[in-house]
Amino acid sequence: MTLIDAVPAIILGILTESWNLFGEAAPYLFLGFVVAGLLHALVPDEKILKYLGKSAGKFRSALNASLIGIPLPLCSCGVVPTALSLKNRGATKGATLSFLISTPETGVDSIAITYALLDPIMTVFRPIASMTTALFTGIAENIIGEKRDSKKSFFSSENGSIALMQAPACSDSSCSCHSGSVPDGNASVLTKIKEALRYSFVELLGDISGWLMIGILIAGIISYAIPDEMVSNYLGGGVFSMVLMLVIGIPLYICATASTPLAAALVSKGMSPGTAFVFLLAGPATNAATITMVTKFLGKRSAALYLTMIAVCSLAFGLLLDAIYFRLGIEASSIAGNASEVLSPGIKTVFALLLIPFIIHGIYNQRKLKKNKTSSSPM
Repeated sequence: MTLIDAVPAIILGILTESWNLFGEAAPYLFLGFVVAGLLHALVPDEKILKYLGKSAGKFRSALNASLIGIPLPLCSCGVVPTALSLKNRGATKGATLSFLISTPETGVDSIAITYALLDPIMTVFRPIASMTTALFTGIAENIIGEKRDSKKSFFSSENGSIALMQAPACSDSSCSCHSGSVPDGNASVLTKIKEALRYSFVELLGDISGWLMIGILIAGIISYAIPDEMVSNYLGGGVFSMVLMLVIGIPLYICATASTPLAAALVSKGMSPGTAFVFLLAGPATNAATITMVTKFLGKRSAALYLTMIAVCSLAFGLLLDAIYFRLGIEASSIAGNASEVLSPGIKTVFALLLIPFIIHGIYNQRKLKKNKTSSSPM
């Protein structure tokens, strides 16, 4: 059989693997989007901002920002405008950094898909590690940067104008950059539910649809085409494999939800859970655009602290996670995805079919927005 003759079989195999991954994730993605919508519709900004200002203190402001960021479904690009808005409205610099780290590293949607495609250990470990990384970074920034806070206004440019709106545009990205309209506190329950569903399955799902599908497709390619021996030989564990994943993950643009299928596919091929975890922490938390914006608005010292803490904590938690699996005698590749077996294949298929129209609609809207933006931009 020639290579050309084998192409249809290869494509079918990749699509089958990708569909299986999507089916496993669909019920938990659905749940994650619903919870994200409820958080968006029911929790007003004022309640969040109250706990992030200087009056909360160095430790508490960073802790609150770390905790608040965990359930929010924003990626490393989309979180920048939100974080800068928090800083402009009184949040400490440390709280801003904490929010910049904990928010993209995890969210209710990525926690749900982690449970579906990986295992309960990773599901619990992921938000804990994200919160700890964010907390340590925020406290360090608040302590180290306290004496420099009065030197220069955070948002002042040379002519005194506010630079908040210079955050990177994400209309065609995998992030949820659009804040949407939060219902008034006196709005009816029905209005809030409608807004929650609109945000979940139109705005949020639309923002991440394209990259989520790309992530699942790449995971399908990995599952079908890459030999187990190759992954286990080069990424089976240890500091070298984790540093390699760190180098790959830091400049890469990928959201927490889309990174999970890739990590799951590699773990099933023999990658150590700790190595995969380094990618799950560093990949979503950073990318070239975010690093540029942090440097511009927070300064080189804060950007260096931001990157250093993410790198160090990712490696430390990766080594710790490998030690946990080793001590418990658990082979991660043998239990990846087993948590989703509590649901029958029929239920998974139903949720997958329910999500497909929303995903298609989301991809169409993103293309339309990008086209409109291009046509309206000055020549």
